[in-house]
Parts: sequence; C-alpha cells; structure tokens
Amino acid sequence: MRLTNTADLWWKNAVIYCLDVETYKDGNGDGIGDFRGLTQQVDHLDRLGVTCIWLMPFFPTPDRDDGYDITDFYSVDPRLGTLGDFVEFMRTARDRGIRVIADLVVNHTSDEHPWFKESRSSRDSPKRDWYVWKDEPEPDDPKAIVFPDKEDSLWEFDEGTGQYYLHSFYRFQPDLNTGNPEVRDEIARILGFWMELGLSGFRVDAVPFLLDGVGGDPHEFLADLRAFLNRRDGSAILLGEVNLPYPDLMKYFGNGNGDQVTMCFDFIGMQRFHLSMARQNPRALAEALRERPRPPKDSQWASFVRNHDELTLDKLTDSERQEVFDAFGPDKDMQLFGRGLRRRLPPMLGGDLSRLKLAYSVMFSLPGTPVLFYGEEIGLGENLEAEGRMAVRVPMQWAPSGGFSEDPKVSVPSPAGEYGPRNVNVDSQRRDPDSLLRWVTMLIERYRESPELAWGDYEVLDAGDEAVLAHRADAEGGTVLAVHNFADREAQVELYLCGIDDSQVLVDLLVDGTQDVPPDGRVRFTIGPYGCRWFRVAKPDELPEDASAKGS
Repeated sequence: MRLTNTADLWWKNAVIYCLDVETYKDGNGDGIGDFRGLTQQVDHLDRLGVTCIWLMPFFPTPDRDDGYDITDFYSVDPRLGTLGDFVEFMRTARDRGIRVIADLVVNHTSDEHPWFKESRSSRDSPKRDWYVWKDEPEPDDPKAIVFPDKEDSLWEFDEGTGQYYLHSFYRFQPDLNTGNPEVRDEIARILGFWMELGLSGFRVDAVPFLLDGVGGDPHEFLADLRAFLNRRDGSAILLGEVNLPYPDLMKYFGNGNGDQVTMCFDFIGMQRFHLSMARQNPRALAEALRERPRPPKDSQWASFVRNHDELTLDKLTDSERQEVFDAFGPDKDMQLFGRGLRRRLPPMLGGDLSRLKLAYSVMFSLPGTPVLFYGEEIGLGENLEAEGRMAVRVPMQWAPSGGFSEDPKVSVPSPAGEYGPRNVNVDSQRRDPDSLLRWVTMLIERYRESPELAWGDYEVLDAGDEAVLAHRADAEGGTVLAVHNFADREAQVELYLCGIDDSQVLVDLLVDGTQDVPPDGRVRFTIGPYGCRWFRVAKPDELPEDASAKGS
C-alpha cells in the first residue's frame, strides 16, 4: 500500500495505548502518578511501537469517580502536575512521533463544578439551563441505571431550589444540558483549547448519553463537533464509546457520510471474542466479523481485548454471559453489575502465556485499529480488593521492586502474589525473548508492516476445523492472512485462497519460513494448540515489505 495513504489517515492503522496518569508513573515521590513521571516513560511506549497515547481524565476533580467527575475542563489536577508539565509531556511525545488524544467527558460535570454551583444557586441563575432540571422526576427505567450498585434513580432532589436534576451516572455527576447552545459552544471551546496545546483528538465518553436531550436531530450536534474539529485540525479524530448493536451504532459514524465520530469501539466483537475464548471455538467472533458493517470511507473500527471500565458482556444473551462468567469470573466478587467482569485477562486465563499470546495476536490481526489498556503488554493483573472497576486500574509495574513510586504508601495498591511486581514487570520482560512484552512488541511491528489488516477488504475463511479462525485482508494488490487456533489441541487447517496459486508463497510473518501454495489454491498445514500464524502472499523471491508496497 502507499505509505502516503497510511500516513495521511494515521488513525486507520494506529496503535492506541490508553493510560491513567495517576497510576502510570510517580515522578515526584508522593505516591501518585503524574505527568513528570509519565514523560520519563515515553520511551517505553516508543520502543513498544505505540503511535497514539490516549489519556484518561487528568483534569481537576474531587476524585469520587476516578477523575470522571470534573471541576475544571481547562486545567490539570494539581496532584498530577501543571499545564507546564502537560506541555512538556506533549513535546516529548511529539519528539518520538507519538500523537496524544484525551478523554472528552462533557455529558456531565462534578456537582462541585462552578457551573453547577451557579446553576443550583437559584432558579433564575444564568446557568440554570446549563443542566437538566424538572419539578417532578421522570419515571426511571431500571435498565437505564448505569451503576445499580450505587444508584436507584436518575434524578436527585435539590433542596435549595426544590427541583430535581438529571444524572445519568452518579448523583454527584449532574448531566449538562447539551440542548443548550451556550453549553454546546462551551464544549467546542474545550476542544479548541486542548487542540491548541497539541492534542490530536478525543475519546468521547458515553456518546449516546452526550446526545440525550439535545432535541431535534441530536446527531447534528455530533456532526457540528466533528466539523469544528476538522476546521481546527483536519487530521484530528473523535474516538467514540458507543456500546450499541451494529445497526444503531452506524448512526454515530454519520451513516454513510462519515461526518460524526471518526472511530467507534467494536463492543460486539470484543464480547464475542471473550465468548469464543471461553468456548475455545471462534464461531461467535467469526459471526460478529461477518455481521459487522463497513464503516464509512475514512472511518474505522477500534478493536480491543478490554478497556478501563468493567469488561462488559451486556450484548451477550444471559446464557452466553454465564458461560463467560463460569470460565473467567466464577466468583461473584469478580463480576460487576451483573453484566461484566472486573478482571484483567492474565488472571482470567490462569496466567497461560500461550493463550495470552493468542489473544493479542487475534486482536492485532482483526480488521481495525488496536487499542491497548496500559499494562496489557506485560500481563498486568488486577486487585480484587479494590472497589468496583478500580480493580483493573492498578499501578504500572516497571521493576521487580515495583518502580511506580519511591513512596511505599501509593494511592492504589498493586496486585499481590503471582501478578505482583516481582513476577510481572517491564524490566524483566525486556530481557526475556519469550516474554509477553517481546511478543506484543513484535505483533505491533508486524501489524504496522501489514496495513492491509486495517485498510483492506477482509473475509472470514472456512478453515476446515471449528477451532480455527482464519481471515484474509486484501488491499491494493497486497494480501495478508491470519490463522488462529482457539483450542488446546492441534488442528488441521485447510484453506481455499481464491486468486492465489503456485506462482506465490505464504511468507510467515511471526516465525521464519514459507508455506507453498498448490496450483488449486488449497493450502493445508497443522497448527499447534493456541497457535498463531500470520502470512503475507508474495512471489517466491519477493521480500514481504515489497509485496506490501504494491500500488505505491
């Protein structure tokens, strides 16, 4: 493929890495991660191959919801540093060629935000209509309550003014009224402010909630935000958190126009992936890939194994969800809200390195842009002693001693036992050629060398064995094939590769070697338990990178 194309639309084959500044690296020894510490670790992300860092909220906050309750959208939480520290981090990342995006959390604020304090001060306040107030609460839909362990209603009574305010999440997070033109203008100013400081876009939190109550066509608001973004920086992106069935989700891309969110997380594919892992049979994932619509031109899907919230399984049936619970989170304490898991993948898989390597090989080979949650590259564990979703938001482990902070009284404790820093850390894995860190680094290299995976037309193939997922991606004359065995046994693979014959070979991208192609295009080989194979179609004497550059 043309390198100019893949560089121009950088997000289509980016490698995005989500991190929380507070839990990544402490730079001043107070037990809390900060921008100075993060800046010192940018080279780890550069070595890994990350091309875009996604920052979880770093704004001033009372910290009742891990930073998602914001009191100032135009500054940095003092615990994490200053705007000067932020700018130094941005400069360092840019120097390594790494873009940065940040969470855009504007469907609500903290109840301690000056806007809300002014709004609740009087029914005649100029900012009264910046939030959603009612004399009587609307009937609650129990299914709409996001945190049923903490809340039993979406409305909270305010004694001072005698009205109820809407809170789609916690009661201390009142919803902004995005139907108010003044609020919408303020949201655009927030985007513009951080883009001036170098951000390349935003991960938009809870997009459907952001559009609730806009009035008229709510998607016009999203299109207006995207248009503002494009005017300021045509290469900037909106990465949308839209956990909806595929037909409903496509509206957030702008249907066929591609003028709303640039990228959407594939929650359906993620949930089917975990069901497939539980069953050791990829059929559920293969069905999702076949069902998944093509995004509009220049838009993209984002693939992930898990994110910073609970590992939601809400789009599975009750029986399917129970299968995943039984396999990966049988204890009630491992589950959350009856719909998800508060676990990281390594403990879910019992520390089985071969299955972990399979999982990330699948993720990087899927059509779309891969998104890593910090620590996944080393197999970071969880701390089930922490409350709720905080179980997976543990400190990054840099060395056998921990390496996160010089202060032993860190704000969030590390996992214990076999997933503690002594056994799981960056320093040790950098020196181990068989480590998960080295494996993920190689996968990122191969993914970046194989733009067909992100850009191409893809097809799920019949592999001849129900335990095997095989798919191919074709773009501009280049072809990449990925084959994965989800089972703990050998599998006999038989693939029919249309348009490919004995004038070509399959060059293995993960290990040395080639696979001959018979004249009829039917390729047969054995793949081991939890085996992973990536192939590039090439002429016998052709270098893989030259085969990828066709059409340039």
